Amino acid sequence: MDSRQITENSLFVAIKGQKVDGHTYITKALEQGANVIVCEQLPDTLHEDRTYLKVENAQKAIGQIAAAFYDHPSTKIKLCGITGTNGKTTTATLLYQLFKNLGYKVGLISTIRYLVDETEEDAIFTTPYAIQLQALLAKMVEQNCSHCFMEVSSHAIEQNRIEGLHFTGGIFTNITHDHLDYHETFDEYIRVKKAFFDNLPKNSFALSNIDDKRGTVMLQNTKAKKTTYALQTLADFNLRIIESNTSGLLININGNDIHSLLMGHFNAYNLLAVYSTASLLEIEEEMLLLALSQLQPAEGRFDCLLSKDKKLTGVIDYAHTPDALEKILTALQEIQSKQAQIITVVGCGGDRDPLKRPIMAKVAATYSNKVILTSDNPRSEDPESILREMEKGILSEEALKVVTIVNRKEAIRTACLLAQAGDIILIAGKGHEKYQEINGVKHSFDDKKILQELFDKLST
Repeated sequence: MDSRQITENSLFVAIKGQKVDGHTYITKALEQGANVIVCEQLPDTLHEDRTYLKVENAQKAIGQIAAAFYDHPSTKIKLCGITGTNGKTTTATLLYQLFKNLGYKVGLISTIRYLVDETEEDAIFTTPYAIQLQALLAKMVEQNCSHCFMEVSSHAIEQNRIEGLHFTGGIFTNITHDHLDYHETFDEYIRVKKAFFDNLPKNSFALSNIDDKRGTVMLQNTKAKKTTYALQTLADFNLRIIESNTSGLLININGNDIHSLLMGHFNAYNLLAVYSTASLLEIEEEMLLLALSQLQPAEGRFDCLLSKDKKLTGVIDYAHTPDALEKILTALQEIQSKQAQIITVVGCGGDRDPLKRPIMAKVAATYSNKVILTSDNPRSEDPESILREMEKGILSEEALKVVTIVNRKEAIRTACLLAQAGDIILIAGKGHEKYQEINGVKHSFDDKKILQELFDKLST
């Protein structure tokens, strides 16, 4: 689909993208050596020694062609797709970890990384484009992987990147305000997520969190076996939180008590999604419960570190939606000691849904003792204008506990200087990312590394 990658005897698919129309590159593809062109509109000039295939939807066609080219790898592996606004990365990563711990060879396709068993591939998108996706799955089959756990983003569903895949199961985590810069309305965002479940095959399973009010909506028209999980509603799989503190969670799953190192109420949902999925994949109960208790947090998801003197706690989290931020802050309040403060450093990305900016600031101010608004990935936007939009969500009575510092490193440093013994510093929004994108350029930037360096300086 990229004319620059065309070599002799290639097949080129002309995709109409949001910004670029691949049809304008057909001539270049032919000059590079393409001998088959798949397109939605035939070019004015046709070469007799080349083959042209006109299709209704080139994005769907490329998925089907790639699946056939790689000999339909998703039919030779148990492929599970996780979709929802929050929890996708953690659920997929924990499932990968659990199955690895049980001795299986497993694949992972997530926001953080793509793994073919233990070999890492470059991760560009949450869900890669069809050709890369099918190639990845083919590598997994070649390496004798039995399962693959992948995040399925709303963009990937809408753009038919998952066309040609056969899913063993689909998992719905939750749905909240996000990606409205792309989907325009919340109803459209829900429709796209639901389409994933509508298209699951009859011999697969559809697992949904029915504590989310759209959880049952996701299952309405699916042909797959309908299964549910919940903490607050009677479901096929239930979980009860017995204790939640700095050492993790003590939980009861379907009558069994286990301790998990993962912290916070929202992680109870992630653990239950993992348990439910593994059960549906016929993992024996006793082995499953033991493996579940040994799971480690995903990178950049409620990622904790302590200062050397153990007086300060730092938490790095990818929370970049109002709901995710509220969940992480609520979880921190659960483990917060009486005199301790929660100091939150948070921003919003540029060229993304602007409607959530004031809401993010309001959530941070509501659930934190002190807030520092700062840059996230401003991309092509002016970081100061993003922050001004965030400031609109701060109520006058909360203004005294909020400060704006454009420079993200300086904002993290200020949080450390403001912190007293026992305080918790939350650095939200970027999580596992190792860069900050400014004016289209990615600069090296790692929240966790910077916080650790500042903690080390404070402890000396």
